[in-house]
Amino acid sequence: MIFTDIFSMILRLAELAFAAIVAGINGEYLHAVEDSDSWAQGRFIYTEVVAGIAIFLSIVWLFPFASSFVHWPVDVVISICWFVAFGLLVDALDGACGYVFDWDGISFRREDQCGKWKAVEAFAFLSAICWLVSAIVGIFWVRDREARVYRRRWYNSRV
Repeated sequence: MIFTDIFSMILRLAELAFAAIVAGINGEYLHAVEDSDSWAQGRFIYTEVVAGIAIFLSIVWLFPFASSFVHWPVDVVISICWFVAFGLLVDALDGACGYVFDWDGISFRREDQCGKWKAVEAFAFLSAICWLVSAIVGIFWVRDREARVYRRRWYNSRV
């Protein structure tokens, strides 16, 4: 039981960190292009919204309560949203900064725009994976918990 709580906290911290990195870099870009057409920046606005929701939910569910595992459907939805954001970002770059999963040039420096976009792509993908793993852990925890309650009910019946 304690292992799942610790693992859940580690996943939530990773989700929080990855979403904060994506929100920071993406927000800097959106601030730089604030005078442009918002329809042209739709995919970046979507990514910022997903990052904001992920930051909020990971902070709320960071603390290890037993009820934090029953939110696995929301974890699946957020994971899907992150995968969509990753796909939109990959489509926006369209190979301009190299291969999608070639993350050698990840950078947070101001002058390296390709490095920053590779960082946003990488952390969006890693966040999607973390949310998906969190959902899988939640599914197994809920199934195990329901099975234990059912077994206990059957053995403790007074018929």
